[in-house]
Amino acid sequence: MATTEKNKKKYELHKRKYVLGGIACVIIFTYILRLFSLQLLSEDFKESADSNAFLKHILFPARGAITDRNGKLLVYNQPAYDIMVVMKEQVGVDTVDLCNTLGITPEWYKRRMDEIRDPRRNPGYSRYTQQLFMSQLSAEEFSTFREKLFCYPGFYIQKRSIRQYSYPYAAHVLGDVGEVGPKDIERDGYYRSGDYIGKLGIERQYEEQLRGEKGVEILLRDSRGRIKGRYQNGKFDEPPVPGKNLTLSIDVELQALGERLMTGKKGGIVAIEPSTGEILCMVSSPTYDPRMMVGRQRGANNNLLSRNPHKPLLNRAIMGQYPPGSTFKTTQALTFLQEGIITPQTLFPCSMGFRFKGLTVGCHAHGAPIPLVPSLATSCNSYYCWGLFQMFSNRKKYATVQDAMTRWKDYMVSMGFGYALGVDLPGEKRGMIPNAPYYDKAYRGSWNGLTVISISIGQGEVNATPLQIANLGATIANRGWFITPHVVKDIQDEELDTLYTTRRYTMAERSNYEYVVQGMRQAVLAGTCRAANSPHYEVCGKTGTAQNPHGQDHSAFMGFAPMNDPKIAICVYVENGIWGATFGVPIGSLMMEQYLTGGLSPESEEKAKTFEERHLISVDNGFGKQER
Repeated sequence: MATTEKNKKKYELHKRKYVLGGIACVIIFTYILRLFSLQLLSEDFKESADSNAFLKHILFPARGAITDRNGKLLVYNQPAYDIMVVMKEQVGVDTVDLCNTLGITPEWYKRRMDEIRDPRRNPGYSRYTQQLFMSQLSAEEFSTFREKLFCYPGFYIQKRSIRQYSYPYAAHVLGDVGEVGPKDIERDGYYRSGDYIGKLGIERQYEEQLRGEKGVEILLRDSRGRIKGRYQNGKFDEPPVPGKNLTLSIDVELQALGERLMTGKKGGIVAIEPSTGEILCMVSSPTYDPRMMVGRQRGANNNLLSRNPHKPLLNRAIMGQYPPGSTFKTTQALTFLQEGIITPQTLFPCSMGFRFKGLTVGCHAHGAPIPLVPSLATSCNSYYCWGLFQMFSNRKKYATVQDAMTRWKDYMVSMGFGYALGVDLPGEKRGMIPNAPYYDKAYRGSWNGLTVISISIGQGEVNATPLQIANLGATIANRGWFITPHVVKDIQDEELDTLYTTRRYTMAERSNYEYVVQGMRQAVLAGTCRAANSPHYEVCGKTGTAQNPHGQDHSAFMGFAPMNDPKIAICVYVENGIWGATFGVPIGSLMMEQYLTGGLSPESEEKAKTFEERHLISVDNGFGKQER
């Protein structure tokens, strides 16, 4: 018995030996893994060691310059200075003196340091590398701080550049540059906290081309952290690669006139060169001076603009979705001709409007019945209502009204409506072209041509952006094709995307476009666009008065010139402008004259002053009346 107990104790001691040995092995293995992780996988020790001997100074590239189509400089760079901090070295600093030197409060200093240390706000934070403390110091602030820099260990000056704008125009096209956010850093490893990125417009769309590539300068430090010069005479330095310069298709003088004429109005102007798809001007009103979005006041100014009830930050030229009104009748004429619903000689009645089975769509006084070309010149509502009704009722050609609707929609899409065109600017809206399923759901499958008759005159559910309406003008000018509109004409050492060089053809034949061109020409000679007529070149145009359930009707104009050698196609859209001929036609006429002749005649200059002063809204954009 005693022997058994003794053997049992020996067995337990023997067993315990293996348990203790196992625990020791686990501890040793854990230490080995940790050492392996720290020395080979983690960058912390490497950064710590490197930071004792080297300072990697980031060299920021010059951002690409932006010019207009005539070589006028629109956006360029100006030197600026940032204050950087290495948190590991930031010891023994007299924070009160630092705050007084920089003109900041101790509370701001503490809050900024907390933000730098917070990895959620500052992804990729390391206490061994430079972090942005304060950006965009003025020359005076920089000089004052540099004199006392030796008093603030861990703080450094980083030279950068900030954007400057030569003109107070084209803010929505050019966009602006601001500090990166956490999502930008997560999305692209190029960026670190404190870097700048394009926020809107061209600056955002062409960020990769404009930003260039960073360089690095490796500086040698002594045991006290003092800079002793470049490591191995710069053998391992990498120079920055400047960003690429952009040439825009915008004519800044035309842009300036457009913004001037739209002062105090809501809406947009888009002008396109038909043969290339190049956008000659893109006006959104109300607008703002792009120079407001530069420097440390950018955030405050952005907040003021965001709160403005007239929404000056909204690019109405590509984001405003409006009923195209009678400008849309050109698309209907092309569709009915191509589908064989009408011929150029087809007559439709108009007794002050379309009247059928108790439904009435009003019209204005003109001769009737009339064929196609005069119907465009006089902008007859009844003609296009009858055309749509006959198309949607034609059971020999279309099995159901849904089939007819689908065919109709396909024509509209081929002409650039219903989907975003693909302009090289962020935020473009698609507009609205309804389809058969949309109406099946709205009317539970029980509908016909009379139910949706208003779409024939650009009302009802149909919506389009000013860009799409201008593109329609360019397509008619080209007699059936267009190139996707774009605002960048040339990229330094790089070709444009083929999207901006390839022709896109519509479903209507060239011969049918000739009848629409005749109608638009007659509208200028003796119809609703007489104010656009010029003795120097042949103008083709179409007015639009779009009904607005929320106030006065909108004023629209779509046209191009010269008729047989088109150089410019344009859309002018003025919210609450009442009649197309009230604002749209005169403004469009002045814009075409400016571009085609290189300036305004004295008589036209007087007209421009008149329209500049005819305000529909206050010109106060939250900063008082802006002088140009």
